Amino acid sequence: MSSLPFVDEHVVVVEVGVEELWQRLLVRVERALSRGGGAWYARLVGAEPLRVGGPRPLAVGSAFPGFRVARVVPGKELALEGGHRFSAAYSLVFRIDELADGRCRLRAETRAAFPGAAGRVYRLLVISSGGHALGMRRMLAGYRRP
Repeated sequence: MSSLPFVDEHVVVVEVGVEELWQRLLVRVERALSRGGGAWYARLVGAEPLRVGGPRPLAVGSAFPGFRVARVVPGKELALEGGHRFSAAYSLVFRIDELADGRCRLRAETRAAFPGAAGRVYRLLVISSGGHALGMRRMLAGYRRP
């Protein structure tokens, strides 16, 4: 996954400790990416996987529309991967850094390969347009709320 080209990283500081943020991450990342718009979008672009499966709470092998869990380091990192008809592969890695005063930094790093003409058009429409960044900032802002 780290060999994929870097797309972007988004960061938010959350006023909770590591344990609480980790629990939020396990529940909310799946909810955000597999319900409503996320599930619809996964079907639209032909993402793999398309179905919910594997263990819960999220662990290596868990799947939901557009993503499968590739790595879990409790309290530190949740790495997701997937692919669709415009991307050979992509990854979304969430990392938690403990800060002073019981706060945490949540980072979300995206990497992806967009081969061919269709991939270049997709990158232009979704990444270069700012749509991906807007979605990621919106998702991360939700972690500030209980």
